[in-house]
Amino acid sequence: MARVTVEDCIKLVPSRFELVLMATKRAREIAAGSPLTVPRDNDKNPVVALREIASESINAEELKASFVKSLQYNLFSQTEEEDIDNDTQELMLEEQEEWASHEDLSDMSLDAGSEEEETPILEE
Repeated sequence: MARVTVEDCIKLVPSRFELVLMATKRAREIAAGSPLTVPRDNDKNPVVALREIASESINAEELKASFVKSLQYNLFSQTEEEDIDNDTQELMLEEQEEWASHEDLSDMSLDAGSEEEETPILEE
């Protein structure tokens, strides 16, 4: 059944890759509770999605646009997270600079704490 369905879909969506992406998107919508536009006939969600695309009971262009929009949303949310990460790093650097100012570091000299002479390392 699925082989015939894929061959029917290729007439409408020439790229098999786009077809897989669109059918996956529709199958996930069905799993989330979206109403079916064709009878289930004891088929699983991916097969039902392919049958819907083949019968043109759903608009393939709208499904494709919905898929593209979902990817754009993820891209924007990822960009916002990167901005938050950058802001956090800048804030951390500012706080580190406040904690360890130049005056504080000059008080912590290694030479001032020990007056012992260094012993040379013997080479064999």
